Amino acid sequence: MSEKGLLIVLSGPSGVGKGTVRQKMVESKLFEFQYSVSMTTRKPRPGEVDGEDYYFTTKDKFKEAIANGKMLEHAQYVDNFYGTPLTPVKKMLAEGHDVLLEIEVNGAMKVREKMPDGVFIFLTPPDLMELKDRITKRGTDAAAVIEKRMAQAKVEIMMMENYDYAVVNDKVENAVNRIKDIVSSEHVRVPRVIDNYRKMIKEN
Repeated sequence: MSEKGLLIVLSGPSGVGKGTVRQKMVESKLFEFQYSVSMTTRKPRPGEVDGEDYYFTTKDKFKEAIANGKMLEHAQYVDNFYGTPLTPVKKMLAEGHDVLLEIEVNGAMKVREKMPDGVFIFLTPPDLMELKDRITKRGTDAAAVIEKRMAQAKVEIMMMENYDYAVVNDKVENAVNRIKDIVSSEHVRVPRVIDNYRKMIKEN
């Protein structure tokens, strides 16, 4: 029986390690999913590759994509735009592939409005001091920007109530295993599979 793919939305505060967890999910071979590459107007960090980590673009081109209805979601965060191109996501889900979105919290809430049957996972830090330490060690932000990110992180953590699951990123391997358990369980939830069986019974 054919099954529509599962939309997996992974988000959390800046610096919590979303990108690291996503990369480990790919490397672990525990998952079979397509990764939806986000678009952003921020500059690439060292080691980031255009088209793999993000589609890096200008603010004018990003706004044009919004105007043309080509974005599933978009949000402005610390003076830059982030968003998810719509067409690739819809195509992959229709083909039966699980699709992973690694996006900011505000963007995740917009996806929830449009695709409420997705699985929404909030990645949390062990504590706020650990989160600040991770942001600082990246070495990409000035002190004022770090404080701005920390203030925003506190607001975003309180938005956890809008998610289905909370996963603590204490160690990357632990977080990946917890997410694997969630995805496996979601695939066999009755609301997701019952239509297949209704169709089977109707056809026989």
